[in-house]
Amino acid sequence: MRSTETIRRGSLKAGCAAASALMLSLVLAAPLATAQVSSYGDKSEGPDNSQPTVLGGVGVDQRLNSELPLNLTFTDDAGRVVPLGSYFGKRPAILALVYYQCPMLCSEELNGLTSALQMVNFVPGKDFDIIVISIDPTEGTDLAAAKKRTYLKRYGHPETADGWHFMTGTQANVDALTRAVGYRYVKIPGPDGRLTQFAHASSIQIVTPEGKLAQYYMGVEYSPKDLLLGLDEASSNRIGSPVDNILTYCYHYDPKTNTHSLIVSRIVQLGGFLTVVLLGGFMMVMLRKDFQQDSHTGKDNGTGKR
Repeated sequence: MRSTETIRRGSLKAGCAAASALMLSLVLAAPLATAQVSSYGDKSEGPDNSQPTVLGGVGVDQRLNSELPLNLTFTDDAGRVVPLGSYFGKRPAILALVYYQCPMLCSEELNGLTSALQMVNFVPGKDFDIIVISIDPTEGTDLAAAKKRTYLKRYGHPETADGWHFMTGTQANVDALTRAVGYRYVKIPGPDGRLTQFAHASSIQIVTPEGKLAQYYMGVEYSPKDLLLGLDEASSNRIGSPVDNILTYCYHYDPKTNTHSLIVSRIVQLGGFLTVVLLGGFMMVMLRKDFQQDSHTGKDNGTGKR
């Protein structure tokens, strides 16, 4: 009995030790992760993490129930010029405004969308469409087609290809669409000093079959349940409610020092904090149980001797 108790206490201590090691590794890895993110593309971290003036022009204004300019034309991933309205009239759509050469956030946004859609019962091309449009007018059909291949493969259902649309357009049409959506972005210099990158926020929009904005989802991770509900409501031309405007920016840019640093999503920061708290709580519970068991064992042994 004593041997079993000793083994069990040893296991508890080993578990606590492992949890301590994991929590310590997370704490020690945090500065390294920050350094790795900040060093992307030879960018250096600015003097502080306050929002620079340039980001005053970046954001997402939720224009629910506003109609998209469906007469605008864009070039699809097959090189065909098609009106935006050709994707509406029968079913709702998910709209994502990105640029295909984005060094970080746009890929995270599309990754999050694709992962969420894998757990949604609706079928692209049958129940809804996915419309991805580049905000960079210099990007062409080859990039759009490559992105479509990537995310169709990631989704795992090549038979739904007709429901995925990766598009490019002229500056005038991109401007008209982003204004209608309320999607504000700013061109910024890349590592070569040219205005080839964009400071922008991350969001996707659900649009009704009538072409009206029904729901916004912010960030780079999306709840499959929320997407399913949003698409279901939009299919009946119902308009959702505004969501908390907690934005994830692609770049933190300071024009005075000509430096860039990636801003880590508040949600990711909160997730890391909660992980440490949970591990700490686990350790405290285990150590407390171990202490109580040691006390009870000591009392039992004392009683037996008397």
